[in-house]
Amino acid sequence: MRALIAAATGLALAFALVLTITALGSPAGTTSPKPLLTTVPSHP
Repeated sequence: MRALIAAATGLALAFALVLTITALGSPAGTTSPKPLLTTVPSHP
């Protein structure tokens, strides 16, 4: 019975954490206007 209570408590805490993060929303940010500079390796 203790295991069931512990599992229910953990599930409730995880659900509350998800709801809190969802309520806060994603941080406002912008993407960089510059593309990532990558190089293609030369073929041997």
